[in-house]
Parts: sequence; C-alpha cells; structure tokens
Amino acid sequence: MMQRRHLLAVAAAALPARAALGQGTSGAARVLRFVPQADLAGLDPLVTTATVTRHHGFAVWDTLYGLNQDYAAEPQMASGHAIDQDGRRITIRLRQGLRFHDGEPVRAEDCVASIRRWAARDPMGQVLMARTEEISAPDDRSIVFRLRRPFPRLFDALAKVTPPVCFIMPARLAATPPTEAVAEIVGSGPFRFLPAERQAGRPAVYERFARYSPREEGTPSWTAGPKRAHLDRVEWHVLPDVGTTADALLAGEVEWWENPSADRHAALRASRSLVLEVLDPTGYVGMARFNHLHPPFDRPAIRRALLGAVDQAEFMRAVVGADRSLLRDGVGVFAPGTPLANDEGVAALAGARDLDRVKREIAEAGYGGEKVVLLAATDFPTLAALAETGAGMLRRVGFEVEIVGDAWAAIVRRRASREPPAAGGWNMFFTIWSGLDLLNPGVHQALRGTGERAWFGWPTMPRMEDLRGEWFDAPDDAAQQRVARAIQAEALREAPFLPLGQHFQATAYRRGITGVLKGLPLFWNVQRA
Repeated sequence: MMQRRHLLAVAAAALPARAALGQGTSGAARVLRFVPQADLAGLDPLVTTATVTRHHGFAVWDTLYGLNQDYAAEPQMASGHAIDQDGRRITIRLRQGLRFHDGEPVRAEDCVASIRRWAARDPMGQVLMARTEEISAPDDRSIVFRLRRPFPRLFDALAKVTPPVCFIMPARLAATPPTEAVAEIVGSGPFRFLPAERQAGRPAVYERFARYSPREEGTPSWTAGPKRAHLDRVEWHVLPDVGTTADALLAGEVEWWENPSADRHAALRASRSLVLEVLDPTGYVGMARFNHLHPPFDRPAIRRALLGAVDQAEFMRAVVGADRSLLRDGVGVFAPGTPLANDEGVAALAGARDLDRVKREIAEAGYGGEKVVLLAATDFPTLAALAETGAGMLRRVGFEVEIVGDAWAAIVRRRASREPPAAGGWNMFFTIWSGLDLLNPGVHQALRGTGERAWFGWPTMPRMEDLRGEWFDAPDDAAQQRVARAIQAEALREAPFLPLGQHFQATAYRRGITGVLKGLPLFWNVQRA
C-alpha cells in the first residue's frame, strides 16, 4: 500500500498545474488529461503503424474522407466529388478555408503528395496506384485521378482508419520518403501537437488549432462529420502501472483512461463518478498465426484440422474473464458485426470440440512429431494468455510444444525470421487485431497470400489473391458480400491462421466528460462540464 501511494504521489506531481486557457471558461474545464494505451514512441503515422500513433494522427491531421458508424466513406476535407468516364476519372474538390498548422492553406498539390506517400505503404493504396494512370492537381482545390480501370473502393481507401491512414500534410513534408519520419509535425486537423512540451517523463500535449475549419454539414460519427474542438488542451499522461492509473482516475487527477484492464472494471464501474463503456463495437479479434514455411504447419491439412480444436470461448475467457458480454465466439475471418462478416463455414469453429477426431486428422495429414515452437509475449498479458491457452490446445491434440517466452519487442524481431524453428525461427505466434483491421480484404493483412511478400507466416494462396482482386472490382454491397463469403470459405480451407474469437475493450472516463464518440479515442466533440 505504501508503494502504491508513493507511485500515485509521483504521478500526481507529474500532472502539471492547469493554466486558465479558456475564453470565459476556467482552464480546468478546457483541459483534458488522457491516459493512452501506451507511450507515444513515434510521431509519423506512416513510419509506424502503432495504434497509439494512429490516435495521435487523428488529433493532428485531417483526411479527405471520413468513416462513419455505418462503415461508409463521407467527404471530410473534400466538399464532394464527381465521377466521369465510366468511373475512370474521379475529381475531388476541397472545401474552402482549410489550413495547416503553420498557417499555409491546404492545396490540392499537398493532397496529391500526401496520397502518393501514403499509397507507397498502404495495401489498398498500392492497389489504387497500380490502377492510376495519373493523379494531378490542376488547381488549388481540385484533385483528379485518371484511372486505367475503375476502382470502386477509392473513397473507402481514402477514408480507412486502419494504419496507415491517408492523413493530409504539407507537400514539402509529404516529399519525405515513406520509410523516414517527417522532420516536423505540421497538421491539418483540429489540434496542434506541441513538440516543445514533449520531454522525458512529461505528457504529450495537443492544443486546439483556432484556425481549423470544421465541416458544417452532417453529424459527428466516428471520423466523419463536423470536427469541432471544445477543449483548449489535451494532455496524454503515461502513469507507472494500472493500479496508479485507476487511483488517479478515481481521484479526478486524470479524466479518461483509454484501456482499463479487465481486473479493474468492477472497481471502476462501482464509482458513481465514472462511466465505463465500450466505444469500438468491432472489438478485438484474437489470432494464432502459422508459419507456412516449415513443418508441421507447411501442410494445409494439419492447419485445417486444428480449426476443429479451437474453443474460441476458452481463448476469450483467458483474456477477459467470465463476463460473457465482453466476448464472442463463432467468429470467422471478418470482424463480427461489420458488413462483410458472414457464417460461411463458421460451424467448423463453433459447437462441441471433438479432439479425438482432430488427432486422427492430424495423424492422417502426416504429422511426424515435429516440435512446435510457439512464441509468447511475456510482457503483454493478453498475448501471454492466448499463448498459454494455445499451448494447452496443441498438447491436447498430440503436438510437442516448446514455448519461447520473451518481451514483445523480442518476439517481433524473432517472428520476422524465416529460419527453421530450431535455428531461431518459429512455428506459431499469437496476436490481437482491432476489428477495424479485419473490416475487409483490402485491410486484412493475414489474408494476403503472396508468399515471401505476405505478412509474417508467408502463405502462398493464389486463389485468395484472385478473390481479393474480385472484391476490389465488386460494384455494389451485394457483390462484395458474395466475394467475402468465398474468401472466408477459402480461408477456412487454406487455414493461414486460427480465428480465436472476439473480445471488447471498455474505456473509462469521468462523468463530467461528454461528447465522447464511438470508435476510436477522438478528442473533437468532447466537452468538460
């Protein structure tokens, strides 16, 4: 107890006195102290795809299109668009009054440069540019795509919220190679990042950009609609541990905790001064990823047999406990509740598990007793729980398992190795994706089947790549859904990974905070009483 009180005192001392910033309102009412899921290690959202950097990006930069709660793209910096020549010429018009944080107007040439830099790193952007003959800025407010063939997903690509996001920055910064971080954080969004205040042990600070011009039309919905900043200052505080963070939130020393751990939910929910709610209805989806290069998981029949051993509810209970409202099983390859989620083949993932049958199928597929090297992140409780549960599952169906436990940073380095497991490689690792990362085939990295160019695990799945191309060409929702069913069936046949179920992450904030939007942790529309 003495140690906890000491940590809380240190944390409170790190919270700076709040200056009176506000136009007739006390400074306390116009400053929000937020505890993010992790410290902000990178500032350029193209160089790193870390989720926390994506959240930082949405505070600082704006996008041409936003994504609403119905997963549809809406004009954001764009005032609208025109589609001509049977979908091969797209003209996007910018709204008037847009400015960067250095005071310069946002011009179409800035947007063109930003799109090119983003597309070099983004899977959907790469498909877009492969189909683009020319992208130009004939005047300061017009962006013109001349396409070799129609690309029905163009606005979805520009509105996507999965990293990397197509944020609009000045052309002089967008000229930076996409593998190198930009030298300045000059945004186009409702808040300015204050680099001078970013010092060791101090919070990351965002200040309202007074010259930001929000949309007039529409209703705030996820990243779409008017982005009206009511806060003068947002501070991101990283505190020593979850206990200290919970105490600080209960004491009112911080106002919003992005990701409270499940073991703190009961105490937080019991407080009348706090709201505990799930913002993101797409949740988080667990995954066991196979290495397709080495035995035993180079055999599709062995991978496929393991689908019959997965008890998704068991995996999710290991993460969030017994609260059924926080987990879902019967989960396929797209996030449940999103437009492309379907029941094709899901029966193989639900119901009673017949482990004796799984053992027979594994033996018939030629399992030769090879040791399975399983990577486990010991400093990431969710992933550690998945790994422990997965190791038990594998042993129950007859695999010899070696768990390699290490810090997440070391696991990330090892999973990049294509060497045999005995020479520093691996056979399986566990991860968690935001449901938004599994929204469609354009953003779902684990569905890529391009061999050595695919995501870690390196599956070669030519039929899957053909289906992905069909989805990009699908002209309407019904056609997209038909292709999605075929993709899920192919994924369950090839089994490039094991879906482990879905869980939901609550966020917690003080009752005086209003206007918190669904989806991501966003700071426009938020007010303090």
